[in-house]
Amino acid sequence: EDALHGAERQIALRAQEIDDQGRPRLVERTLDVRIPAGVRPGQYIRLPGQGLPGHGGEPAGDLYLEVRIAPHRLYRLEGNDLYLTLPVTPTEAALGAQVTVPTPAGPQVDVTIPRGARSGMKLRIKERGLPGKTPGHLYLLLEIALPPADSDAVRAAYEQLAKAAPSFNPRKNLGA
Repeated sequence: EDALHGAERQIALRAQEIDDQGRPRLVERTLDVRIPAGVRPGQYIRLPGQGLPGHGGEPAGDLYLEVRIAPHRLYRLEGNDLYLTLPVTPTEAALGAQVTVPTPAGPQVDVTIPRGARSGMKLRIKERGLPGKTPGHLYLLLEIALPPADSDAVRAAYEQLAKAAPSFNPRKNLGA
């Protein structure tokens, strides 16, 4: 979320400093860090003058923080693109449907699931990934979610489907 929208965070830093008598001591500091929107893993955030003090009274150097992005509960990051696994029902996949999808940077959007969609199919929502000179996209990876056969009505529906498509064999390409 911070990489997407940008944020202000505080970090605690422990560093060794030399006291007035020339002895090393451990000092803890709290720094304010501005995380820019669209920051990528592996990039560095530079904090001027926040590094170790220079020798002989020289000014302190710069502190560089390497960006790591924690996993998100919904989205997976690849480059500047985001991926969301989107569960759809068998009827939505077979017949096509309009479904509402959350987007990371704003309001939900309605997406058309094409008729005959399959698990693993990828749909793209342009420029809804990480911001930047070239904004990323949001990709939806379709995953067909089957209703559990935990009632007589659902079991009967599955049995009716099996009778309606007796020659359907999802493993035919495996030589089975």
